[in-house]
Amino acid sequence: MNTYRFADLHVGLVASFQVEVTPEMLDRFRELTGDHNPLHVDALFAGKYGFPDRVAHGMLTASFYSTLVGLYLPGKYALLHGADVSFTAPVFPGDKLTVSGEVVSIHEAHRQIELKAQITNQAGKQVSRAKIRSGVHE
Repeated sequence: MNTYRFADLHVGLVASFQVEVTPEMLDRFRELTGDHNPLHVDALFAGKYGFPDRVAHGMLTASFYSTLVGLYLPGKYALLHGADVSFTAPVFPGDKLTVSGEVVSIHEAHRQIELKAQITNQAGKQVSRAKIRSGVHE
């Protein structure tokens, strides 16, 4: 876990991490949210619509932006204030994702930073992008 304080942050600071999406993640997310859409549950159903496997919930993928802010950039002293997220390609079980972010602005009056973030898969294809606002409380 990074421990960037507000004074440590600067435009251009970057961080990233990797995560593999597992079938168990899809199952647990489904149970937590109650989203039982067959595209997320049934590989045969998803296959009828051209997908090679079950499709991960977009919000499961987007939840990794919370991990980015809470553990990596800025880390320990962060509180996620908001995220504008776009999903640009589907994610499937077994995908290895790289979640990355860069500080693009710092707002002293509100002790808030803005990150430009994205998630790419193992082929380097962007599957999501986001503009994230985070408070820094130290």
